[in-house]
Amino acid sequence: MPVYQLIDDVSLFPPHELAEPGGLLAYGGDLSITRLLSAYQQGIFPWYEDGSPILWWSPDPRLILEPGRLKISRSLRKTLRKKNFEIRSDTSFEEVINACATVRLKNGEGTWITKEMEHAYNQLHELGYAHSVEVWENDQLVGGLYGVYIGRCFFGESMFMKTKDASKVALVALVAQAREWEIHFIDCQVTTNHLISLGAQEVSRREFLRRLRLGMRYNNPLDNWKFAPHIYLRCLDAPASS
Repeated sequence: MPVYQLIDDVSLFPPHELAEPGGLLAYGGDLSITRLLSAYQQGIFPWYEDGSPILWWSPDPRLILEPGRLKISRSLRKTLRKKNFEIRSDTSFEEVINACATVRLKNGEGTWITKEMEHAYNQLHELGYAHSVEVWENDQLVGGLYGVYIGRCFFGESMFMKTKDASKVALVALVAQAREWEIHFIDCQVTTNHLISLGAQEVSRREFLRRLRLGMRYNNPLDNWKFAPHIYLRCLDAPASS
């Protein structure tokens, strides 16, 4: 079956059931604010490389992290208790998204964070939909993550670290805040052993979309993205993992 090509209607995507086995649902279109918000509200995200058309995905299964299922390893627990890191939020969004791209390239990995993607998510950030969680040490940005926050759902996009455990600390801080704001789940998109070890779980596409519909019933303020400097300490009651 041919992959669906998007047309001018920026809110129209094909039914999820038409996705290829790997999750590819459609291609083409653009990264306009309207199309991106419509995609996330429907459980679809863009993921492609330079030289490729924009590819839109709806994988089955889907990886999510429920805030109450976070697992913290003993070594990470020690890192958190040292309190060497300070959490900031939305103070350096552009630097975070750029670091997510450049650190991957320096490590010899590919990146889907094209300049076009950076521009689009910076626009989402300016409008209050995309946010960063930043990990600082001695006033240096050493790790972080960014994603899109709509309703009671946070759609994680990417994370980076320049020092040990910094990206994990960013995720723990996000989970701590997610508990307080009653965020239903953090969308991790596709399965990795790293995220599984932190408590993420696979759910079917059907179950993901059911949970998504529940989360989309809520409105969240677009200017309320403020974290306490050591908010990650609030997750030390999470189960320990090996």
